[in-house]
Amino acid sequence: MCELLAMSANTPTDLCFSFTGLTRRGGDTGPHKDGWGVAFYEGKGVRAFHDADASANSRLAEVVQTHPIKSEVAICHIRQANVGDICLANTHPFMREMWGRYWVFAHNGQLQSFQASEGFYEPVGSTDSEALFCDILNHLRRYCHRDTPTEELIERLVRMSRAYASEGVFNLLLSNGDWLYTYCTTKMASITRRAPFGPARLKDADVTVDFESETTPNDIVSVIVTEPLTTDESWDVYKPGEWRLWRKGEVVMRGVDQADH
Repeated sequence: MCELLAMSANTPTDLCFSFTGLTRRGGDTGPHKDGWGVAFYEGKGVRAFHDADASANSRLAEVVQTHPIKSEVAICHIRQANVGDICLANTHPFMREMWGRYWVFAHNGQLQSFQASEGFYEPVGSTDSEALFCDILNHLRRYCHRDTPTEELIERLVRMSRAYASEGVFNLLLSNGDWLYTYCTTKMASITRRAPFGPARLKDADVTVDFESETTPNDIVSVIVTEPLTTDESWDVYKPGEWRLWRKGEVVMRGVDQADH
């Protein structure tokens, strides 16, 4: 299994604090040592970093931790391989262009009987996760278009997620830079930080930050993870089958698939 982290904010925000906590789980406080990746949206562009080495020992991860990259949406992933070799091509998050936007995807889980349908998008690596991503985009490309309303697009994604989840563990992060879609079958939690801000301490590293000194009163920052990253904050745990759509740090759509879980 793998661990996920995503961020949605209403203003460009530094992700270094949360990313530092996550990377310690990649071969130090956790077993997820088979590669890592992170993608930061900057406008319509994406700044992406990938490494097939354990994040806890990665010099590249150290660079990202100490470089104050600003982003309104970011997706991170640390891998514990179960399908596919340990190599750069198999590290999440995966990215493709569709309708003039970069779509970024990360997945935690395994679908036992999943078979991707043929289409325009093909996987480069050998993971079932990348094949799943291509299957999702091929479906959207076939049945939607660039002007499909977001609500209609998300309704279709929810139906697809429900079908995938019926085949196994399916914890998902997907973004096109405008919104962030999350779906949980087993583990996922979130926290939304807003004024009045306070301090927070990481669970996996001896690091504390005072968000009041790092933010403005108008900032809203939400972090979505597999397991809570801090010890002194109250995290909102997803229900099995729960999905949420995030935009600018806020949940704008949500639901729970009760019947299938």
